[in-house]
Amino acid sequence: MADWVPDVLGDEFQQLTLDLGTDDQGPVVATLVRALPTEPSWWERVRGRRPLLDGVDVLYVHGWSDYFFQKRLARFWSSRGARFFALDLRKYGRSLREGQTPGYVADLATYDEDIGAALVAMGRGEGGTQSGRRLVLLGHSTGGLTLSLWASRHPDAADAVILNSPWLEFQFAPARAAIAPMIELQARIWPMEAAPQVDLGFYTRAQEEVADPDDPMDVNLQWRPAQTMAVYAGWLHAILSGHKTVAAGLSITAPVCVLLSTRFVPPTRWSEDLTSADSVLVVDDIARAALRLGSTVTVERIDGALHDVFLSRHEAREDAYRRLDRWVTGWRSAG
Repeated sequence: MADWVPDVLGDEFQQLTLDLGTDDQGPVVATLVRALPTEPSWWERVRGRRPLLDGVDVLYVHGWSDYFFQKRLARFWSSRGARFFALDLRKYGRSLREGQTPGYVADLATYDEDIGAALVAMGRGEGGTQSGRRLVLLGHSTGGLTLSLWASRHPDAADAVILNSPWLEFQFAPARAAIAPMIELQARIWPMEAAPQVDLGFYTRAQEEVADPDDPMDVNLQWRPAQTMAVYAGWLHAILSGHKTVAAGLSITAPVCVLLSTRFVPPTRWSEDLTSADSVLVVDDIARAALRLGSTVTVERIDGALHDVFLSRHEAREDAYRRLDRWVTGWRSAG
């Protein structure tokens, strides 16, 4: 295995390249990022108390056309004693190699290899259960869909699942059943056929408009472009298949927390409404779909939140972190 080396996020982070073999586009890797431990505060040292999340590992997976860059999110966990890791999946962000189709897979189960390699590097074994430490899965958007499916297939691996605006259902749910057969045929015949670009860049603009100077972020636009990466038929078929599986009901045994905006605004033209709403997913559909993930699901609706609730304007962002803290505290206290 390769060695941990300094990460692009600076001195607080390191990265590890995970070799996943080759495919028809060449060598395939995933990249695991870890936040270096946070020193306990003087008050914690004086009181001699163990941090709230001592003995907890967190694995974060990003969304579509994305990668991990949220330092504050990592510090939320490490400051409470958890070990925080983030995974740039194959052909995304740090893992994207020349000549590869960004973000492309034909089956979301392919990411079992990425997640398995990450868990081994974290010292948990490929299935995540060879450790006395508790495991929290944390996923955003497409990463939330990927981790939900993985957790359902690996019922003993995760102790908690936290989802930030997970892509659990296609935009306007009734359309999925109508278009799925056509996309399946297209994926079988022309899997690399790209759909027309419909992203006008408004979601990126909304994030820029509400950027919080107290939580600055340096984003690599090659890894997270202003307009999303190209959507291919084979990839879209994989997503729709995941949505169909969620609609049939998953069996996540761990408690699940879903963080969502209170409203959706379609990004057909620019307006200030886009700075205080999810412009990517129809959040009411996601809230309904979330109830099919398992038997213990909490849905937190955050007024004014963007699609990534932790990139919202200051008030909504702080609300998102308060709710996350409350849920995590309750989860940890319960056992």
